[in-house]
Amino acid sequence: MRSEFELKEDICEVGRRIYTNGFVAANDGNISVRINDKEVLTTPTGVSKGFMTSDMIVKVDMDGNVISGKLKPSSELKMHLDVYKNREDVKSVVHAHPPTATGFAVAGIPLNEMIMPEVIISLGTVPIAKYGTPSTMEIPEAVRKYLDCYDGFLLENHGALTVGTDLFNAYFKMETIELAAKINLTARQLGGVKEISPKNVDRLYEIRKKLGVQGNHPANCAE
Repeated sequence: MRSEFELKEDICEVGRRIYTNGFVAANDGNISVRINDKEVLTTPTGVSKGFMTSDMIVKVDMDGNVISGKLKPSSELKMHLDVYKNREDVKSVVHAHPPTATGFAVAGIPLNEMIMPEVIISLGTVPIAKYGTPSTMEIPEAVRKYLDCYDGFLLENHGALTVGTDLFNAYFKMETIELAAKINLTARQLGGVKEISPKNVDRLYEIRKKLGVQGNHPANCAE
């Protein structure tokens, strides 16, 4: 088990990655890690994720009350806490604005076409949660609708959200969503998307089972 200090350092590292990769700009985005059933580490509001230090990370309880930290927690903490309350298996949540994936969210196009084996095994498909005003319960309520079957979500006119068994698991799903969106867009520009056949998709689902990939997945909901 990683120490609290190590988890804070991990949050800063993921913050640098989403900033360097252009998944966020300025002070956008937020990251959290559940330490235990009662405590969560989260990024502060008003700070660039590319320039965070471990002393900036805030510890809160499951109601969002600050336990320790000099800064205020992310204004979108409600979204993270609601995920934790509804998914016991989730230990980390990442929210960012990856440009291509967010473009699909703005256009109202879910990433539901079966085009890449790695994406199918990891996430299956990525739905769009209905638009909500940031920092309100509207977004958490919209995401909650999909939590039983998905680990990655587009947020209508807002960005993307991923959840995972640990911080890097959640972050890598964000990378996967953005790459899937880029490939999907390129295929559309080249004349159209050609999907993998249902038979071969089923075979990929079987591979997922054999690999023991954790997390919720639309294939499990179909059973």
